Amino acid sequence: MIERFEVEETNEMIEHENLDVRTITMGISLFDCVTPDLSRLCDNVYRKITDSAADLVKTGNDISEEYGIPIVNKRISVSPMALIGASACRKPEDFVKLAKAMDMAAEETGVNLIGGYSALVPKGMTESDRMLMESLPQALTSTDRVCSSVNAASTKTGINMDAVRLMGHVIKEVAEASSDSHGAACMKYVLFCNAPDDNPFMAGAFHGVTEGDRVINVGVSGPGVVKRALEKVRGESFDVLCETIKKTAFKVTRVGQLVAMEASRRLDVPFGIVDLSLAPTPAVGDSVADILCEIGLESAGAPGTTAALALLNDQVKKGGVMAGSYVGGLSGAFIPESEDQGMIDAVNKGSITIEKLEAMTCVCSVGLDMVAIPGDTSEETIAGIAADEMAIGMVNGKTTAIRLIPAVGLGVGDTVSFGGLFGSAPVMKVNSFDCSAFVNRPGRIPAPIQSFRN
Repeated sequence: MIERFEVEETNEMIEHENLDVRTITMGISLFDCVTPDLSRLCDNVYRKITDSAADLVKTGNDISEEYGIPIVNKRISVSPMALIGASACRKPEDFVKLAKAMDMAAEETGVNLIGGYSALVPKGMTESDRMLMESLPQALTSTDRVCSSVNAASTKTGINMDAVRLMGHVIKEVAEASSDSHGAACMKYVLFCNAPDDNPFMAGAFHGVTEGDRVINVGVSGPGVVKRALEKVRGESFDVLCETIKKTAFKVTRVGQLVAMEASRRLDVPFGIVDLSLAPTPAVGDSVADILCEIGLESAGAPGTTAALALLNDQVKKGGVMAGSYVGGLSGAFIPESEDQGMIDAVNKGSITIEKLEAMTCVCSVGLDMVAIPGDTSEETIAGIAADEMAIGMVNGKTTAIRLIPAVGLGVGDTVSFGGLFGSAPVMKVNSFDCSAFVNRPGRIPAPIQSFRN
């Protein structure tokens, strides 16, 4: 049982160090909505979501007010829509109708985002998967709250290069379809390797096919809390540094555990996991990059950055696992190029390049997240960058992802602003040497030898 005093001791963190619960996300299975009639399917999806999550926002607000814990977002994730729509959708435009049904349901329930407009294609694509992926430019630009993810690789199956190549093309189309905002619709997709079934964070959340009918997953944050704690042990040994991170992560995760248990009890929905990721915001003092500097780097990207990030990620997980009944999702440190003022500053002064970001993704919890690239970057180059990131996840048995944003009309040195928690991003230089002969090969890259564990 979690006592009130455990929350009260975090008041300083909440008031002065940007501690918050980033999201309560309700996962909802839509498999009982399936029907070959598209209109009826859209109605079923809308009703199932609105009935299931009718009290989600109110419950989150009530918990926040009662305990004094900021709960920034209330969100929904649903079963991968490529599976749900397979029996009724005959063309990409049919899937767009499902996206609009999701969007209307999200608006009705009051959540800020809904995820699960997704396809799971690490080994091959069905026609339904392909249609959903091809529908993304229209679906993401004609809805306000719908988020999409595609899982195109895994350690067990390898990399589906046909899907990666198609997504390179689709990402360019999504950017062009939202050219009036310099490609901002690309914020609402993620291309994954080893996507977790219980991720509460957007844009990658979907309700896994092995989950129950409904579940509550909570994502906590708190880079500012960790940085403030490390300021008090500046210059101490690695032993003290690691112990400080672990203890801080423990306290942060206990707050998430409380919120998750309360939301589960009040909504009468099973508790799934707490994701203890350090998810930064553009607010000053709420930056993962600033933590790396506090550890001892002049700037994120300096020599030693990957080692410092590996240390941070590991200690956050060790402290958090002890504090929660069930810890899952992505759990670690996010390193978005936008959303983190320290990362933005590092890019602007040249200490971080896209190649250094890629190296850092070997040890963090996701990948090339919210990275703005020149709008004229070719789809083959985007596919090549995606393949590199998929390979890191596949070989290391971890989740990796890309959320690249071709900033239409902008080039290196320009900045694209997304607003709110999404922040702004300097457009980063990408390697322009051609990889088209590689990414245009059909088929898939086989799973690594370490995948054979049976």
